[in-house]
Amino acid sequence: MNETSRTSTDSAPIRVLIVDDHAIMRDGLAAVFRQAGMHVVGQAEDGETAVAMLDETQPDVCTTDMRMSPMDGCDVARAIRERRPECKVIILTAYDTDEDVFRALQAGASSYVLKRTPTAELIKTVLEVHAGHKVFSSHIASRMAEHVSSKSLTPRQQEVLDCLARGESNHEVAATLFISEATVKAHVKAILDKLEARDRTQAIIMAMRRGLLRETSS
Repeated sequence: MNETSRTSTDSAPIRVLIVDDHAIMRDGLAAVFRQAGMHVVGQAEDGETAVAMLDETQPDVCTTDMRMSPMDGCDVARAIRERRPECKVIILTAYDTDEDVFRALQAGASSYVLKRTPTAELIKTVLEVHAGHKVFSSHIASRMAEHVSSKSLTPRQQEVLDCLARGESNHEVAATLFISEATVKAHVKAILDKLEARDRTQAIIMAMRRGLLRETSS
């Protein structure tokens, strides 16, 4: 039997900390993990609470939602990896924008899992992550590869993109950012090239898909 297929009945149970701002989600995950023979050492409704619980709970694996405040999933992953490096972090979220996935990887997450993932696959992911592996579905992996190979926007281009998403004209963007219309046009062209979009509308759609234009709701 290899390491990734080992269940927690073969040794000490895997200690899991659950972080999610929805109680029903936390309770559901706790039931799933307990049924799999894992030890749920704690549940937290936000990242700050989770980090404060680390010393007491000493988790092997932490599952955390992505869109939370004041700390999002990447903040949680980064804080846990700094405070307890041996704890593996799984981002468990309903969102799979390219930018979120890439940020999670940079923050040190070992896996990025969608909440619609089947229970058996989630349990397998926890086992593999606990064994020291990085686990991403083929769908997520291909998106990550595409993101890494694509050209990133400069901070100024991001500001122009934000203005375009609000429906501002070149003249309005120039006034907002205190730059010339010619400069705005140059930035727009660069944005279209980098996002491989044929016009502004498609650029905004592509930016939303990559997570460059964030939703305000969680």
